[in-house]
Amino acid sequence: MPGTLQCVVLDCHYPPALARFYALLLGGEVDRPDPRWSLDGDWSTLHTPGGLVLAFQRVADFHPPQWPDPAHPQQFHLDVEVADLAATEREVTEHGAALLRREAGWVVYADPAGHPFCLLPAASA
Repeated sequence: MPGTLQCVVLDCHYPPALARFYALLLGGEVDRPDPRWSLDGDWSTLHTPGGLVLAFQRVADFHPPQWPDPAHPQQFHLDVEVADLAATEREVTEHGAALLRREAGWVVYADPAGHPFCLLPAASA
């Protein structure tokens, strides 16, 4: 029997700030009231325009991944397709993202909590 994905949860030091960072990148509504959970300084959410919910939970002793170091694995990452790669790179950097690596066809950044994510140029129609 298949389950239903409720949300994707990212551990971090400060949930509200990371939720706002991903709202900048993906759009959506931060901390929309939802009967499935309560919101506070230890739990924040982002309801994206596509329906996916990202949740951010405070972990007191959070240790960010150090991609591509296998001793500190990334655990997961998001691939984000964007219309204007250069403009998006400037914006995420201004809001705390750190460049990790440039690859042919995509760029790898770390969000303000250290989670890797990839920016990819939107495919031409």
